[in-house]
Amino acid sequence: MSTPQTSSAPRSRAAVLPSVTRISRAAAPDSPHPPSLLSPIGLLTVLLGAFLPMLDFFIVNVALPTIERDLTAGPATLELFVAGYGISYAVLLVLGGRLGDRYGRRRLFITGALLFALTSLACGVAPTAGALVAARAAQGAASAMMLPQVLATIQSTTEGHRRTRAMGIYGAVGGIATVIGQVLGGVLVTANLFGTGWRFIFLVNVPVALVASVLAVRSVPETRSAHPARTDVPGTALLASALLALLVPLMEGRSLGWPWWSRLLLGAFPFLLAGFVAVERRTERNGGVPLVPISLLQVRGLRLGLTTAVPFFAGFGGFMMVIAVALQVGMHEGPISAGLSMVPMATGFFLASLSGPRLLPRFGTRVMTFGALLQAVGLAVLAATVYADWSHISPYALIPGMAITGIGQGLVMPPLFRVVLADVPADRAGVGGGIMATTQQSSLALGVATLGTLFLALSPSLGTRDALPLVLTIQLAMTLVVAVLTTRLPRALS
Repeated sequence: MSTPQTSSAPRSRAAVLPSVTRISRAAAPDSPHPPSLLSPIGLLTVLLGAFLPMLDFFIVNVALPTIERDLTAGPATLELFVAGYGISYAVLLVLGGRLGDRYGRRRLFITGALLFALTSLACGVAPTAGALVAARAAQGAASAMMLPQVLATIQSTTEGHRRTRAMGIYGAVGGIATVIGQVLGGVLVTANLFGTGWRFIFLVNVPVALVASVLAVRSVPETRSAHPARTDVPGTALLASALLALLVPLMEGRSLGWPWWSRLLLGAFPFLLAGFVAVERRTERNGGVPLVPISLLQVRGLRLGLTTAVPFFAGFGGFMMVIAVALQVGMHEGPISAGLSMVPMATGFFLASLSGPRLLPRFGTRVMTFGALLQAVGLAVLAATVYADWSHISPYALIPGMAITGIGQGLVMPPLFRVVLADVPADRAGVGGGIMATTQQSSLALGVATLGTLFLALSPSLGTRDALPLVLTIQLAMTLVVAVLTTRLPRALS
C-alpha cells in the first residue's frame, strides 16, 4: 500500500485525464514555505470544528416532537428544521473551501466558528418556527465556512502515516457525531437545564465554538493555495438553485398538496443541474477555475467514491430522523430514552472505526463491502423486530439490530472519506474537501426529504408498526446498492 500524497504522484493519478494532470503539475505548493505540521492539539481543534456541524445536523432529531408542541409547527416544518440546515450547508460548502484556499484556512475556520456560535445563539432564542428555520439555515452557512477548512488543513499539514491516521479519525468523528447528536439531544431536552427545554441543544454550542476559535489561533497552522481561484458566482448560483429545486419540493410538496410551484421546481431540477455542468465545463475549458472542476470529478477514485457516498449518506440521514420520531411518536418513549436507544449504534460504530485502520491494509475496500452487507443485516433485524412484536416492543429489543447496523456503518464511512480524497492534489484540498462534504450533506438532506417524508406520510394511515419496517426495507435496498458500488472502488487504499 503506497503512502498517500507523497511528493511523487501515484501512477493512478498520472493516468487520469490530461486536464487534471495539467492542474496538478502546474500547481505550486500550498504556500511559498511549507506550513508547520499539525500538532495533536491542532488536530483536536480542527476535529472539534468538524464535530460541531455534523452533530448539529442530527441533534435536533430527538427534540422534534418537543419543538413541534412548543412552536406549533407542522410535519413539513419539522423536516425543514433538519434539512434546511443541511441545504444551506451543502449549497455553500464548495464556496467555503474556495474561500479558505484564497484567504487562509485558519482564518476561515475561526470566522466560521465565531459565526456558528452566533447563529447557534439565534437558534436557541428563536421565538417562532419560521425564525428557527431561518436561524438554522444561517447556522448551516456558518458550518459551510468552517468544515471545508478541516479536511484542507489535514491534507496540507500532514503526510504519510500521520495523514492516514488523521483522515481515519476524521471519518470516525463524522459518524460518531451523528449518533451522539441523538443521544445528547435527548439528554439535554429531558434535563431542561435552566428551564430552557429544547433550546439548550443550540445554546450549548456557543461556548464550545468559542473555545475552538481561541484554540485555533495558537494551534492551527495557516495554509492557503499559492494560486487561489476567483469565486465562481454563476456556478455557485446554479448549484444552489439545483439543490433547492430538488430538496424543497420533496420536503414541502406533500404536506401542501403538491402545489404548482413544487412541480415546477422538480421539473426544473434536471435543467438546472445540466446548466451547472455546462457552465463549469465552459469555465474550465476557457482557462478559468470553476466551483467544481469537472475534470477533477473524472479522477476514478473521487468519482466512484462520491457515487457510493450518495446512497450511503441518504440512507443514513433518513434513518436517523425516522428512528428518532418513531421512538417518540410510535413507541411513546421520552427524548432521553429515544436518544439512549442510539448508544448501541454509537458503540458499534466506534469499535468498527477503530478496527478499520488495521483491516484496510490487508483487505482494502473489501472491508467497506463487508460493512455495507453487515449494515443491511442490521436493518433487516430491526425491521423484523419491529414488525414481529410491535405491541410489546421496547428500546431494549432494538439493541441487536442497532449494534449490527452501527458496526456496518463504522466499516464503511471512515474508509469512504479516504477513497474520495486519496488522489486529490494538495493544492485542490479545499475544493476536494468541499466537494466531498457537499455530497455528504446534500445526501443527508435528500434522505430526510425522501425517507423522512415517506415515513411521515405513511405512519398516520398504516401506523408505525407497518410504516417503519417499510422504510427500513427501502434503506436496506439502498445499502445493498452501496455494497455493489464498493466493489468498483480501487481495491487497495493509497
